[in-house]
Amino acid sequence: MIDILMPRLSDTMTEGAISAWHKQPGDPVSPGDLLVEIETDKAIMEQEAYEAGILVEIFVAEGENVPIGVPIARLDNGIDMPTGTDPAPLGADPSPASAPTSVPDEKRRSDADRSVSTSNGHPGRRVATPLVRKLARERGIDLATVSGTGPAGRIVRADLDARVADSPMSRSIASGAASVPPSAPLDAREPQPVPFDAVRQAIATRLTQSGTTVPTFTVTASADVGELLELRGRINHANAGTDVKVSVNDILVRAVGLALRAHPGMNASYAPDGGGLTLLHQRIHVGIAVASPSGLIVPVVRDADRAAVTTISATTRGLVGRAADRKLTPADMSDGTFTISNLGMYGIEHFTAIINPPQGAILAVGAAREEPALDGGTVVACRRLRYTITADHRIIDGSLAAQFLATLTGLLENPLRIVG
Repeated sequence: MIDILMPRLSDTMTEGAISAWHKQPGDPVSPGDLLVEIETDKAIMEQEAYEAGILVEIFVAEGENVPIGVPIARLDNGIDMPTGTDPAPLGADPSPASAPTSVPDEKRRSDADRSVSTSNGHPGRRVATPLVRKLARERGIDLATVSGTGPAGRIVRADLDARVADSPMSRSIASGAASVPPSAPLDAREPQPVPFDAVRQAIATRLTQSGTTVPTFTVTASADVGELLELRGRINHANAGTDVKVSVNDILVRAVGLALRAHPGMNASYAPDGGGLTLLHQRIHVGIAVASPSGLIVPVVRDADRAAVTTISATTRGLVGRAADRKLTPADMSDGTFTISNLGMYGIEHFTAIINPPQGAILAVGAAREEPALDGGTVVACRRLRYTITADHRIIDGSLAAQFLATLTGLLENPLRIVG
């Protein structure tokens, strides 16, 4: 027997929700079979089976949330689990190096039940997930009086909804609704509550942390990008008929990578160890803020200083496509060292962005605007792009940020240095 645990699928994940089971109890399972979809704080991720066997039990129903490390299902691989072994979490390498401390099978199951019980495993209590316990508290429902319809008798959200709908007060309200005139709404704005999903909750938590705990400053610069836009046009014209299409943001990613190589102090993050440390990253992985159906996420272009602009273009298109389908993997979103947030496609000229911790800086990029400029005493039109860096002042000083932006401006105004 193998217990399948809720895996840790991102560096910020503390719990996950079952989005969909692709196997049901009694179904045969082979290595590589799609087993379950899990919604994390960043995306919905497909998880494959790593062992062959029969799925004998599902512990966590669709729509339920549980912390990482909690058993979500059990697989019968034809081998009794001996004392001293431990199940490998789904999505992790089940090698000895990654296996957690071994515990007997009976103790692990009882511990798992306690981790999702309503009263730390006290007898007579019903088994429920943290989400169900929270909803029960909010609705004033004693879970000991609720019959669970989920796997292994677990109480699921539908059981709470049914309990509320069947309560005497609900029946009284329903029977008297036709005879009682409707009352005025409590809030004249008539708001419609929209609960946070896992992604929005993560955004709220991380950006609140960034906005309240990280001392920041901002610096703005601009560049004449007329030559850059012309070069981009020539690149795309030369690749007409192919799937190569370079965007301004692709060129920016490469330019930022080169500027970070010239100023490694900007490619850094803060660590609180020992009173505070600056971590200087030897590789340059640039995150690109992407608006997805579930909210803002930041997939990562790896080694942006070494990749050609056309390679960055292909990589970015793939990341944006997977983000739209909520199919990004943990590897797609991990190890970023610097982030670019570009709102130029929405016509925004200038804005500031919030740092994505633990990174040390983020660059906010606006749209290229046509502006008058002097050329030898003659007024000419130029295309000007503005960008603002937000930096963590604990590890980055204003002079370093200014030098970084000066290097970036030089690259953008001499674009052959970017693609060369």
